[in-house]
Amino acid sequence: MTLFLNCALRLTKLVSLNVEQVGNEILTIISKGNKERKIFLTPAAQKSLNRWLSIRKGLHLETNALFISRCRKRITTRGVQNLVEKYVSAAKLDLSQISSHKRHKAATLMYKYGKVDIRSLQQILGHETIATTEIYTHIDEQQLQSTVNSNPLALMFN
Repeated sequence: MTLFLNCALRLTKLVSLNVEQVGNEILTIISKGNKERKIFLTPAAQKSLNRWLSIRKGLHLETNALFISRCRKRITTRGVQNLVEKYVSAAKLDLSQISSHKRHKAATLMYKYGKVDIRSLQQILGHETIATTEIYTHIDEQQLQSTVNSNPLALMFN
């Protein structure tokens, strides 16, 4: 869950991850057209991954899948969906706001609260064009007011 939310991964990318794609601070993703891209891991994602990898190592698995099911096979998209629903419900959060298909939510949070510029967000999400990334950048009136007030000329007569 931590990796999923911190990296704004597509569900299909999450379940297709292999152990060798995890570095100390970087996750290597294979995008459309077999393009390789790097995602920098947050401290929370690194900590969670390191914990999981130490547990996983003790399981002596025959698969290189990063995440596995109870059957000791690669976890499926449906398996992740079930886990997300389970933990969102347990936390008494709104299932309509948080789901395994809400990569949009993570990207919007990064943009709005993390002060991530749109070009960086484009790279993180692996979008070819900035127009695709703009879908994730909802701007509210408070942000517009703040932007206008950040103009050095805004206070020139005060």
